[in-house]
Amino acid sequence: MFTGIVEDLGRVTRVQDAAGLRRFTLRSDVCADGVRVGDSISVNGVCLTAVHVAASEVSVEAIPETLRLTNLGQLAVDSPVNLERPLAYGDRMGGHYVQGHVDATAELIQRRPDGDSEVVRFAAPRDLTPYIVSKGFIALDGVSLTVVEPRDATFAVALIPHTLRSVTLGAAPVGYRANLEVDILAKYGYVPEREDGGSPSIAQLRAAGYKLDESR
Repeated sequence: MFTGIVEDLGRVTRVQDAAGLRRFTLRSDVCADGVRVGDSISVNGVCLTAVHVAASEVSVEAIPETLRLTNLGQLAVDSPVNLERPLAYGDRMGGHYVQGHVDATAELIQRRPDGDSEVVRFAAPRDLTPYIVSKGFIALDGVSLTVVEPRDATFAVALIPHTLRSVTLGAAPVGYRANLEVDILAKYGYVPEREDGGSPSIAQLRAAGYKLDESR
């Protein structure tokens, strides 16, 4: 489990394909500190396992499905990557609960300045739009951000100057595909509308936060 507060903008130093896997070696003084083989690490929002650690480098491996469903398949030597170690018990919770289980990629379709910040708009798959709500959380390349202006299967996020300097999205061009993970609480709390017009079930009411009056 992660928080979406990126610890370091690392760099890919080596890419190797072998036995149906792709191994990435990543340089990061911050995220190599304290990481052991077998630990989880978030790479552009994807939860991967550290398979080798040496000095300021960490190596991780991705299976073909991960390469197809995320932007990790596009990484090459010198690509920047957002890195975060998993949340430790007792740590401050600065972002939101991010699993590192990417739902899809979202295409960057517009960037516009807003003072010293930028408002960046993405197109999202329509089946994920029920979980993308104004002022709700979203993770893009593993960065915890707040949704603004959701409309017509698109949404925007505001990037402050610090974020623009510190994560992959800062220099991402129009057409870039970011790893998208919707808020896990939105997933579990969402109650779909019934097409038959009937009343919601007990299970749906419980998921929405209602409690059954056991005294009746």
